[in-house]
Amino acid sequence: MNHLPWIFVSAMLVNNFTLSYFLGLCPFFGVSGRLTTALRLGLATIFVMVITSLCASALNTWVLPHAPYLRLISFILVIASTVQFVEMVIRKTSPALFRALGIFLPLITTNCAILALALFQTSRDYTLVQGVVFAFGAGGGFTIALVLMAALREEAQLASVPAIVRGTALNMIIAGLLSLAFMGFAGLFSAE
Repeated sequence: MNHLPWIFVSAMLVNNFTLSYFLGLCPFFGVSGRLTTALRLGLATIFVMVITSLCASALNTWVLPHAPYLRLISFILVIASTVQFVEMVIRKTSPALFRALGIFLPLITTNCAILALALFQTSRDYTLVQGVVFAFGAGGGFTIALVLMAALREEAQLASVPAIVRGTALNMIIAGLLSLAFMGFAGLFSAE
């Protein structure tokens, strides 16, 4: 249990799925235009990651030891089902958010960061508690990346930026600098 803070900090900062492993870049670039939308998608992704972690732990305990060939398809099924549930809840509770997220909400299903969470959790032999802490850390790191990118993009809209750098080029520069900053966390902690 003394490794739980390390698992959380590692997943959130040191080994950030988006800024260190470059997973989940579609929503990172697509939804990070507005701060409120980025935060809400980040929270929805955290929820999906935690449910995926719980289900992956249950599958690894009871189903997959007897049928390891079902690992990938079972993880995809869990992720797709959870995202459908989240989509229905958001559609009923906040239609404006549902419209703002647009295509990126169903794209959580194909977000490789969520599938990577289940696969990393399995390959590292995390217990149920460790897996949930890992999911919260990874989801928190994903949310931090989305929110930072959205805040910097909103700030860049107010700045006088040369025309040659506006738009996609500026977004790539911001993403690269954020990635460099987060990779600096790797030097602060000892390796796993």
